[in-house]
Parts: sequence; C-alpha cells; structure tokens
Amino acid sequence: MSRAQAPTDSELVVAALGGDNEAFRTLVERHQKRAFWVARGMLHNDEDARDVSQEAFIRVHRSLARFDTKLKFTTWLHQIVVNLSIDSIRKRKRRGGVDLDSVGEVEDPREIQDPLEQQELTGRVGRVLEELPPKYKTIMVLSDLQGIGAKQIAEITGTTHATVRWRHHRARKLFREAWERIYGKGSHVFEH
Repeated sequence: MSRAQAPTDSELVVAALGGDNEAFRTLVERHQKRAFWVARGMLHNDEDARDVSQEAFIRVHRSLARFDTKLKFTTWLHQIVVNLSIDSIRKRKRRGGVDLDSVGEVEDPREIQDPLEQQELTGRVGRVLEELPPKYKTIMVLSDLQGIGAKQIAEITGTTHATVRWRHHRARKLFREAWERIYGKGSHVFEH
C-alpha cells in the first residue's frame, strides 16, 4: 500500500499563491515551532518570540509571490525571523534595556536534568548572549541553540559560508570572554 507523500514547501507555496488557504495553513503549522524557537533564542522572551514569529508569517504571506520556489522555504522564513528579532532587540535597547528576568527555558547543549540548574544556566546563557552584537548573537543562536548548519546560516544571514564560520568562531570567543567577565573564570557553559 503506497501512501501519498506530503507536499513539499514549494508545492504548498504554489498552492497558496493559487488561493489555497489550507496550503498556507499547512506551511504555518509545519514551521511555526521552529520559527518560534529561532526568535526565542534571539529574544529570550516567550511573548516577544510569539509576536515575532507571528509577524514573520504575516510577512511571508504578504511576500509569497516574491518567493523563489527553487530555494528552501525554511531559509527564507528564518531570514525573516532573524531580521524581525534583530529589529525587536534594537527597539528594546532604545526603550531602555532588556528584561533579563524574562529569560526562560531554552535548549541546553549539555541537557542538564535538574530543572533548577537548567533554569539557572539558561538565564546565564541568555544574559551573556545579550552582551553580543546582533550579528554574532544570530550566529550563536542559529548554530548552537537551533543546530542549523553553517551553509544554511549563510543563506539566512545573506553572508558567505566563510563569513559564518569566522563569525561563529568570533562569537564563541566573545561569548566566552563575556561569560568569564560576568561569572568568573573556570565557569564554562560550552565545553569542547
């Protein structure tokens, strides 16, 4: 018995352009969690991440006709989410800073089992990420928290693969320096 394969993202885009609202709804359902977590990794606030991911899908819907179906939909979506997240960070800084108490759970590279320890480490990671310039923070969130590869990050950020690799190296160095400045030497989060 042969099961019909689910339509690709590009097929859903084409159907949505033809007026198929269900096709667009499927795209949203397929990618909304990942869009949220990319925004969450950048913003460290559930409410802001929900707002950004919803705005991203509104922009996707408005710009669907400009999407090149030969490209990956997720790359385009992540690019929109990252840009909106950076805009949100800039707005927060102009309003007087970031609410560090709003940092909640994010995926921890070491998968700590103790919820209190997990929450403390997550808060510390969020605090240190806030110290990084947006171009470095973006690379760390996409790579280290979301597990996206350098090639796709290059497409998302509109840079070269070599630039992503250099920025990732630089971001980790800046992160480590900020971590040690804030929490002291000998206290590391990303082990290699």
